[in-house]
Amino acid sequence: MSHKPLPAFRYHPQPLETGAFTQDKTVTCGCCEQPTDIYYANSFYAQNKPGHLCPWCIADGSAAEKFAGSFQDESDIEGVKVEWDDEGEFLDVKNPYPAERLKELTERTPGFSSWQGSHWLTHCDDFCAFIGYVGWDEIKDKLDDFASLEEDCANFGLHPQDLAKYLRDGGDCQGYLFRCLKCGKLRLWADLS
Repeated sequence: MSHKPLPAFRYHPQPLETGAFTQDKTVTCGCCEQPTDIYYANSFYAQNKPGHLCPWCIADGSAAEKFAGSFQDESDIEGVKVEWDDEGEFLDVKNPYPAERLKELTERTPGFSSWQGSHWLTHCDDFCAFIGYVGWDEIKDKLDDFASLEEDCANFGLHPQDLAKYLRDGGDCQGYLFRCLKCGKLRLWADLS
């Protein structure tokens, strides 16, 4: 099957390498209803979920629009606060970032798999790009490239000196690596199985 070029995702630049898309069979996209041998393999938050989505329907926003869904939960984005009333009814989203950027991240960017729900990091007043899944072996030679590894570790409950012992790609303490699109500094999130 011939494809058009894979769309570019600013906040998830290597979706094939991270496994956001699968290429093991030909399926029909639930949005455009066209056959595709590249399809989305991660979370999509919607009441009526399609079976499969192609990268192009994600990139142009048509999948999120058609199914009234999103690829990131706004409450899992650093700096974005979702407010609820005492009965659990939605009130408001407090978003310190430009609305179009939030829409790009939530409605036109493929998500990533995580144990406890994805947590998207920010830096330099923008959302970071998700680079991939990491353990200690993948980051130990890049420690000087982090914006503040100590602060990142505090956010998920570990000390930097514990990373060598616990952080394993594919292990019980999984790391998620992000890169700032403005300054290039790295950020780290981790969660436990």
